[in-house]
Amino acid sequence: MIHKTTLIAVIGGSRASAAELKMAEEVGQELAQRGVALVCGGLGGVMEAACRGAANAGGTTIGILPGDSRHDANQYVQIPIVTGLGYARNVIVVKSAQAAIAIGGSYGTLSELGHALQNGIPVIGLGTWSLSKKGRTINDIIPADSAADAVNKALDYIPD
Repeated sequence: MIHKTTLIAVIGGSRASAAELKMAEEVGQELAQRGVALVCGGLGGVMEAACRGAANAGGTTIGILPGDSRHDANQYVQIPIVTGLGYARNVIVVKSAQAAIAIGGSYGTLSELGHALQNGIPVIGLGTWSLSKKGRTINDIIPADSAADAVNKALDYIPD
């Protein structure tokens, strides 16, 4: 029997605040400690911080890269996947995962949120986007208070 590893996407901006980077590193560490593989866009900022936390805790890191070279990956990506797709790779990042944890982020993160939610992939938010439609708040992003809370919620919301 082949063991299927749980994959959780960590999404967020390549430019991030010190607090967001610290949170991302803690999320990566929490994922690794629970035997969950991390998938992300493979570049800098939140992606690199999360990969650093996971790698330093002995976890597995996968980077879905937008460009044409595996050398574009941050130094903590163990499995670089080269797509040559630019931002279209955002679909692959979230569809590869069973849940996504969003930390901060800009419009690239917003696109990943949209793709995840459209595909029924639970999204846990740490200081990320909030959504509304026609002036009414949409509560599809599950809020979390800490890295541990985000990982717990991501694991709890993964469909069977």
